[in-house]
Amino acid sequence: MPSEVIAISYKSEVLRNNPLKDPYKRDIIYYLPPSYGKSDTKYPVVYLISGYTGYGMMNMNVNAYSENIQERLDRLIKTKQIKEMIVVMPDCMTLYGGNQYINSKGTGNYEDYLLKEIIPCTDENFRTIPKANSRCIIGKSSGGYGAMWLAMHHPDVFGLMATHSGDCAFEYCYLPDFPKTVIALENYGKGDKAVHNFIKTELGNKKRKPKAFFDILLTIGMAAHYSPNPKKKEYNFDLPFDLNTLEIIPEIWNKWLKYDPVRLVDKYKNNLKKLKMIFIDCGIRDQFNLYAGARIFADKLKKNGIKYIHQEFDDTHMNIQYRYDVSFKYISENFSYR
Repeated sequence: MPSEVIAISYKSEVLRNNPLKDPYKRDIIYYLPPSYGKSDTKYPVVYLISGYTGYGMMNMNVNAYSENIQERLDRLIKTKQIKEMIVVMPDCMTLYGGNQYINSKGTGNYEDYLLKEIIPCTDENFRTIPKANSRCIIGKSSGGYGAMWLAMHHPDVFGLMATHSGDCAFEYCYLPDFPKTVIALENYGKGDKAVHNFIKTELGNKKRKPKAFFDILLTIGMAAHYSPNPKKKEYNFDLPFDLNTLEIIPEIWNKWLKYDPVRLVDKYKNNLKKLKMIFIDCGIRDQFNLYAGARIFADKLKKNGIKYIHQEFDDTHMNIQYRYDVSFKYISENFSYR
């Protein structure tokens, strides 16, 4: 039998009153392996979380020159490069363009959404092996960040973690974008009014976006996650820099750094030691300098005596889904199938 991809429409109580009024009814996408419909076998589960501006169903996009996730997994299973598994792809899109998969007063409690609703929904509706060493959290970019965050905080839930070009070493991946963000925002006005106008004009619609749209979107999206401020009138977050002079505001920037994976390894080293597998990779031409963060993260793991796999490859940040061939092989080799 062929594999099957199905969608379950799920009403989330966790997201029902989220601060951005984003939908609380969302589709969860499931990849079921070829033998699922003709056996009573229970399967390990991979939770595949998307990068910024992405969501679950986008993994099924059709492209003439590259595989979608179903085609990729089918090939890897058929050629016996990986064993069969269930893959879950949630929708965590927000008004601000994506998710870091943490609980935030600026976007909503998406960490709880994954842990308290999506995983139980999966275990209740499908034949899973409901234990940590049979669960992997994996993602690219912001999804890679979420994988690091969730694994180091919840090793009792996820026993395996894979991060592709995940956000870390914030001074390398975020700071360089701040000047570009300020200049781009000046097209919308000055100071807080510019941010307000950008949100009102550009978000919540599918009109053609300006060239610097993503620079602004990424910065305000990160601020909503790392430095939310529900009491602010114009918008619900604090930016870590002055909108006129560009000077860093230390008390806000330090809030961001508390979420930086490279700064959390020492604190969560005992949790990280519980993980059966940690896979890290990044392209050496990554536009967000995330190869630096990957190197630092791996080095901190090494200094704490934590086992890991760290690889680099000659490519950029974009269109690197082919690296799933590598990570899924390691996942398959390290999964507990009983």
